[in-house]
Amino acid sequence: MGSAECGPRAPRKCRGRAGLWPRRLAAGLLAFVFAACLSVPGASPACADVRKADVILGLTVDSRGLSVADCPSIDAEYAVVMAKDGTVFFEREATQSAQIASITKVMTALVALEHAPKDTIVTVSERAAFTGESSASLLEGDLLTLEAALWALLLSSGNDAATAIAECVGGIISKGSTTGADAEQAFVDRMNAKATEMGLHDTYFENPHGLDDNGFEGDQRSCAIDVAHMVKLAMQDESFRAIVATAQVEITVTREDGSDETLKLESTDQMLGAFEGACGVKTGFTDLAGPSFAGAANRDGQEYYAIVLFSSDADQRFVDAQILLQWVYDHNIEYPLAHSDQHVEIYRDGELVSVPVVAEVAHADWIDQTVKATLSDPNQRVPVFDLNGNINQTVEYDTVRGNVRIGDKVGTITFKQRNDVLVTVDMVACEEVKAPGFIEGIRIWWDRLLRGFSGQRTVAYSVLVNQTPLLNPRGGAS
Repeated sequence: MGSAECGPRAPRKCRGRAGLWPRRLAAGLLAFVFAACLSVPGASPACADVRKADVILGLTVDSRGLSVADCPSIDAEYAVVMAKDGTVFFEREATQSAQIASITKVMTALVALEHAPKDTIVTVSERAAFTGESSASLLEGDLLTLEAALWALLLSSGNDAATAIAECVGGIISKGSTTGADAEQAFVDRMNAKATEMGLHDTYFENPHGLDDNGFEGDQRSCAIDVAHMVKLAMQDESFRAIVATAQVEITVTREDGSDETLKLESTDQMLGAFEGACGVKTGFTDLAGPSFAGAANRDGQEYYAIVLFSSDADQRFVDAQILLQWVYDHNIEYPLAHSDQHVEIYRDGELVSVPVVAEVAHADWIDQTVKATLSDPNQRVPVFDLNGNINQTVEYDTVRGNVRIGDKVGTITFKQRNDVLVTVDMVACEEVKAPGFIEGIRIWWDRLLRGFSGQRTVAYSVLVNQTPLLNPRGGAS
């Protein structure tokens, strides 16, 4: 069957940790298993689950000792959540080969935008108009800009648009030496070269639209992690972003008789407008790929990409993506660095403020005097993923001498999570401490001399007051 945008939904399925049921199992057995899943009280029709082998920031759920409540329960057989900076928060069979259907069109758009201006005129050939399955209603002989063709490609998931773009831009890539199917092949070759340049794990394209049967059989394949990298790169292009974030648009095509016609296109992305921050990207469906979706969301600059391949039905793929994205947003928190029961009041910028005491630092000119210290920014917070382990801190105290004024640096604190440095910040004095006077200095010198003979301390202890409370009190390895 063809793409999810116009074809029937894939059969629902129930799966165990061993992976997909063989796709050639008798229909009666599949129906029996599905009915059994539905018969379990409180069970989801999609049989969403949490698997011990699911990977969170490089470690399995099992090895982290996380509870089911801490992990995303999804249906998709293959999945990834990646941040805009490339951090991978969640993986399920992310490097396993899979079909991606119309998600292929993300790479089609990338290559087209790389090799042709958006005002390039695309001519729809007969073979493009009759590619089949999902269509943007393009007709043989239509003329439209590449920009309009990209709207048709990404919103309506038009296979006609995909072929037309490939033939046009493939001709440009081959410097006009090929047309039609040969130009399309030149374009597909460039898609595969782009995948290689990107270092994609296991991606190969046979065509620009993602169909994989009815004459389009071949070795095309990808995997969830590769799709995430494709989406990450595509979302760096402002033209691509603008298209996939749009729910509906009208484009103009010039028909073969010279008349202009307006086509109304609607996005197949049901997450737009239904999930906070949703901003694209692309749906896909064939029998081999199952209902699939590459989704993106951006909230206050925090952008994540959720890839779900082979979910149980066309609606569940969006549910899976939303579960994954919301899970990341819920667990990416702003962690305050200062946690102390002690506070002092100081004047800062002419205003009396209360600041936390994070340490008491020994004053080297005195025997028993310390300097109360706070952070250079007492309100500083750092982003952390709270399932990745608890925060720990190490402190380095400066050798403090002479007159100490409020704001003077007296040491540093380094905060780490699972041995990765989050930030190193200065500790500064939050009280004034004067150096000993001449007479007092002589007394201290004499006192230290005597203490040296008796083995007593000659300078105060420095004490770390700041605390690092548990991030995940429900449990899990830290």
